[in-house]
Amino acid sequence: MPLDRGAASGEPPPALTAKTLRDRPGRGSGGWRGWRDRLLADPRFQRWAARFPLTRPIARRSARELFDVCAGFVYAQVLFACVRLRLFDLLFEGPMTLPAVATRLSMDEAAAARLLAAAASLRLVERRGPDHWGLGMLGAAAVGNPGIAAMVEHHALLYADLQDPVALLRGELPHTAVRRFWPYAGAGTGVAPEDAAKYSRLMAVSQAMLAEDIVDAYPLARHRCLLDVGGGDGTFLTTVANRLPGLRLRLFDLPAVAAQANRRFAERGLADRAEAIGGDFRQEPLPAGADVISLVRVLHDHDDDQAALLLRRAHAALPPGGTLLVAEPMIDERRPDPVGDAYFGFYLLAMGNGRARRPSEIRCMMVEAGFGQVRERRTCQPMLTRLMVGNVSESGRQGV
Repeated sequence: MPLDRGAASGEPPPALTAKTLRDRPGRGSGGWRGWRDRLLADPRFQRWAARFPLTRPIARRSARELFDVCAGFVYAQVLFACVRLRLFDLLFEGPMTLPAVATRLSMDEAAAARLLAAAASLRLVERRGPDHWGLGMLGAAAVGNPGIAAMVEHHALLYADLQDPVALLRGELPHTAVRRFWPYAGAGTGVAPEDAAKYSRLMAVSQAMLAEDIVDAYPLARHRCLLDVGGGDGTFLTTVANRLPGLRLRLFDLPAVAAQANRRFAERGLADRAEAIGGDFRQEPLPAGADVISLVRVLHDHDDDQAALLLRRAHAALPPGGTLLVAEPMIDERRPDPVGDAYFGFYLLAMGNGRARRPSEIRCMMVEAGFGQVRERRTCQPMLTRLMVGNVSESGRQGV
C-alpha cells in the first residue's frame, strides 16, 4: 500500500504492523518500549506519521524538539552575541530602527538584520511596527537580572570545554577552562587573591538573583547569628543585613576570599555586625557561635565525601536547636531534568568536582550527618534554587 493511501485511509502501512516490527532484528530491548523504539526509528513510519492527520502534530513537535536540541548551541551563541554587544541595554533605551542598531553595534545592516531576526525568533527582541525593534519578553527579563549576562559571558569557558564532550566524559581533559576559573575546586587554601577576586565577582552578580528568594523562604529573624559557609564576597549576607538589621552575621571562606568579604562589609557599613573568617572546612572545624548556618550553592560544588564532611562540620558547629539551610539548584525528583541532569551535570564535570543532587539525596545526607526534622521550604524560583532545612536535636550530638 503506498504511503499516501495509508495516510488518507487512516491505517498504517502493512510494513509497519506490530508483528513486522517484532520480527525485525534488535528485539533485545523487549517490552512495549522496545516495540515503540523500533517503530519510531523506522523511516517509513516517520513519513507516515508526518502525513496522518492525528499523528502529524506529534510528529512535527517531536521533529522540532529534536532540531532544537541539535541547534541549541547556535541559540546560545545568539544570546551570547546579544550580551557581548549589549543589545538589550541598547534597546532598553527605546525602540530603534535597523540602521540605528547597525550603527550602534558597528556592523553593516545585513549583519544587524540577521542578528535581530535570530534574536526575535528566540523572544529576545521583537519588532515594534514596520521599521523599529524593541526588547522581547526574555530580553527585558535579562536586563533586570545582571547575573544572567555575567553567566552568559562565563559560558564561553564551558563551551570551550564542551568542544569534545566525549573526551570530557572519559576524563581526558584534566585541565579544563572551567576548573581553572574555580581554583578552589582543587587548590585548598592556596588560592591567589587575583583568582579569588575573579570568581567572587561572578558569584556576587549571580547570587543576587536568589538571595532575596532564600530570605523570603525562611524566617531568619528567629535567629541571633548566621554563619554563611562558602559565602564568597558577602553578597548573600549583605542582602540579609538589609532585610534583618538585628541579626549578627559571620562568613567562612578561603582566606583570600574572606579578606574581600571583610572589605565589602566595611564599605557597606557592616563591620560592627559582620565579620569574615578565613579557613578551609576540609582541614579544620567550622567556627562555632552561630545558631543558623547557610550553605548557598556550596554543597553541589563538592563530591559526596567532601559534602558529607561539610555537613558533619556544620552539625558540630551548631548548638542544640540550631538550624542548617542548604540552598542550591537540585534535580527534579519526578522526571528527567535538563537543568540539573544536563546543564549542571556537565558544568560540574568540567569543573572537576561535585554534582547536582535530588532533594531526597540531600535529605538523606543531612540525616546521616545528624540533622533532624529535615524538610524542604518552597522557593519562588525552584529552577535556580531549592531550600532544605534541618535542625540539631536538643540532645545527642556527634563531633567531627
